[in-house]
Amino acid sequence: MSTNTPLPDLSDDVCARLREAFRRADYDADGVVDALGGAAHAALGRGEPEPARRASLDAGDLGTLVRLFLLGLTEPEKSVESAFSPLSPEAAVAAGILAADTDGYKVALDIRPHGDEEGSWWVVADLDADMLGHVVPEDHVLGVGHASLSLIRATSRRPVGTLLDVGTGNGVQALHATRHARRVTATDVSARALALAAGTFRLNELDVELVRGEWFAPVARRRFDQIVCNPPFVVGPPRVDYTYRDSGLAGDDASALVVRQLPGFLNDGGTGQLLASWLHKGGEDWADRVARWLPAETDAWFVQRDVADPALYVGTWLRDEGIDPRSPEGRVKAAAWLDWFTENRVQGIGFGFVTLRRAAGKTPTVVCEDLRQAYDDPLGPEAANWLDRVDWLRTHGGELMETAFRVPDSVLLERVDSPGDEGWETTVRRLHRTDGPGWQHEVDELATRLLAGCRGVLALEDLVELLAAAQGLDPAELAAAALPVVRELVRHGMLVPAPTSASAPAPAPAPMSQ
Repeated sequence: MSTNTPLPDLSDDVCARLREAFRRADYDADGVVDALGGAAHAALGRGEPEPARRASLDAGDLGTLVRLFLLGLTEPEKSVESAFSPLSPEAAVAAGILAADTDGYKVALDIRPHGDEEGSWWVVADLDADMLGHVVPEDHVLGVGHASLSLIRATSRRPVGTLLDVGTGNGVQALHATRHARRVTATDVSARALALAAGTFRLNELDVELVRGEWFAPVARRRFDQIVCNPPFVVGPPRVDYTYRDSGLAGDDASALVVRQLPGFLNDGGTGQLLASWLHKGGEDWADRVARWLPAETDAWFVQRDVADPALYVGTWLRDEGIDPRSPEGRVKAAAWLDWFTENRVQGIGFGFVTLRRAAGKTPTVVCEDLRQAYDDPLGPEAANWLDRVDWLRTHGGELMETAFRVPDSVLLERVDSPGDEGWETTVRRLHRTDGPGWQHEVDELATRLLAGCRGVLALEDLVELLAAAQGLDPAELAAAALPVVRELVRHGMLVPAPTSASAPAPAPAPMSQ
């Protein structure tokens, strides 16, 4: 599939006039919600446009923009002239923003507000299949979808000097990066993606360096303090139907490529966050698979958010491209895809977040774990704090027995009791961190007794000796059993060194506001 669609002309002048029109109409994240009301806005997010259309009728120029850009409706010429002023409809058509229709004008690009807690931007993308009325072309530039939003939430926002956005698409990751990075560079292999991203940055008056090329080639011999990447991570046969999701590499090779190469473009101590997919193959542990991708001297945290059944995975991505799995085309494509999975012993497809840090001259920490439960807090601050805790353990790992620990107030002990011969008996003891990603750890009775003493006063070795004496156990054996548990709880922010400890101050146990 190919396209000869001309690139839009989102010049400085066009973007300046369009920005003036948007600002005058309050076409921003808050303005749209205020005009539509919470219920209609929520209905629009569920794919139910009629409540939003009705609510927009009394919103003047803002209502016109909502019906054009968010609902895909055709609007009369006079309404469009008013809403787009000082950009004329003819100039908007010439720029590729609008298209003439029989009863007026409709949009040719998707331009919609996108906000965070600090303000609002506009993001330029291509119209989706529903708006177009047909399957999207190969070089389609996706709007802000669930994957983009999840990476935004999984990215650390601590201040950095330089940041690289690999595969920028519509530019939304770079937009967020401008909040905390002094200089932002964005790359993409697609000329259309770069043209739309440039429009996004001009419209928002942001200075972002744009470079075209595959993967890390455009920034060869350069290094950055932070790298973010939302790669084309769909796994399957080596083909490219859509550049925004397909890499042309077989299986999970695209994710492997990014994990292998990204640390080499970081400054020492620099970090990277990316979305990734990995294959679950018969007879192979997924954690062993992804760990083999890593270069030396790289701290890595792989967080698996979901594992999809191959049949469900194929059906989901067929629908993503507007193909009905029941159609002849859908059946043929699904068969080839599933055959590839069978031939390669694929039993599932894992998906999640990867945090990397260049750790030159240090013994790296590599952790692969499941985090499939629902949680509300963003993962980005937690990832930054996880790296802090890894640093602390690397520096003070030999001093754990001399350290006084405390259990943060955000950690609760849950018990599950079952009826027994002598009344209720505790069958499950579970530590639950109530903030961040909501880590949970099942612990035994000895561990709960030990943790009960972690109040930041006594060193761990003193607590172990007291518990061993009370239970008639050998202190050395109890210490050997406790240390791995302590390390794991420290990594998850469920046990922290007390400020008065002889060790260095503890990193924050909970996600920090950025």
